[in-house]
Amino acid sequence: MKTNRKTAATLLTAGIIGGAVALGGNAVYDHFNTTGTALNTSSTATKVDNTAYKVTSDTTKAISKVSDAVVSVINYQKAPESGSSIDDLFGDRDNTKKKDDTKEQPAAEGSGVIYKKDGDTAYVVTNNHVVDGASSLEILLSNGNKVKGTLVGKDAYSDLAVIKISAKDVAKVATFGDSTKLTVGEPAIAIGSPLGSQYANSATEGIISSLSRQVIMKNESNETVNINALQTDAAINPGNSGGALINVEGQVIGINSSKISATGASSSDVSVEGMGFAIPSNDVVSIISKLEKDGEIKRPALGVQMLDLASISSQNQDQLKLPSSVTAGVVIAKVQDGLPAAAAGLKKYDVITKIGDTKITSGTELQTALYKYNIGDSMKITYYRDGKESTATIKLDNTSDKLKFDDAEKKNTDK
Repeated sequence: MKTNRKTAATLLTAGIIGGAVALGGNAVYDHFNTTGTALNTSSTATKVDNTAYKVTSDTTKAISKVSDAVVSVINYQKAPESGSSIDDLFGDRDNTKKKDDTKEQPAAEGSGVIYKKDGDTAYVVTNNHVVDGASSLEILLSNGNKVKGTLVGKDAYSDLAVIKISAKDVAKVATFGDSTKLTVGEPAIAIGSPLGSQYANSATEGIISSLSRQVIMKNESNETVNINALQTDAAINPGNSGGALINVEGQVIGINSSKISATGASSSDVSVEGMGFAIPSNDVVSIISKLEKDGEIKRPALGVQMLDLASISSQNQDQLKLPSSVTAGVVIAKVQDGLPAAAAGLKKYDVITKIGDTKITSGTELQTALYKYNIGDSMKITYYRDGKESTATIKLDNTSDKLKFDDAEKKNTDK
């Protein structure tokens, strides 16, 4: 998802340069035409061959099956109006008027896929980060019509969201393929709106590079995004987020979500090409079905605020009295009353090292392991207290919406 203000400037500059070259070329041509020393005097003019070719391939067939179901998603957000009159300049605006001091502006654009029609309503799947912060949504259909979009539900952790629109102008819906039956090396085609809706329905082709890549990151709201993703080298650019990754049968096998463009933030880091990631279709279907029904994904809550052991100074680690063999884990900083961790007897300064049989070295890993359980499940946890290893069985009978840590603390909780 990305706004594309720089694109127009880049193209405009190229146009100006191209115009200058063309003018210079004409001047040279006129010069030689006058002198008569550089003219092609042949009477045979160069022509375009009028033979028409109809190219048909697995790729063209696949794209034609789904392209009409791929849309652009425009995220509008409210921004304060800047002073635009002399009254504003001198602070003389009439504040007695009932006027909304904010107006909506396009904040960002992404892609989406129409996957279902139900009566007069059609449903679009996209990324959570495409719709995040939106005060309203607009969907640009493949036929060029724009329709209002209404958010049905979203989930930051899986980076998925569902939007509903009027089905009036919807001619085609996409079909999901089985992402568990993919093969590394098979063709993959990405369709979306790179750099925004002016490049809507752009298609790029590559292969499936890997079937299972753990992509963990923080979104702009500091929420954890955790995707067991498909990797592809089909070109995925800002704006492709939420678009379709399809197979040669035209089935959606993934929803494009992110790419790696560099190994880090500094100028010395290596540029990366051909590493895009998509949420597998089987995971997509599971999540969007729940979003349609409930508008959210309810996940189990442990009820702790935590810190990574590795982030604590060695002096403070000594106070935890851990054995020398324990070098990684999660330290409980606070336990919320009434939630599973408190009910199981966990306390401040306990160091969690395992969830079930999974070793835990960070809060992100704890969250990943926790979210593999369903509400109502029992979970075994291994932890250290005063240097001694202990285990506890925790009944996961509460949901993450019951967490009451304030906003400053939530970034370190299991939410």
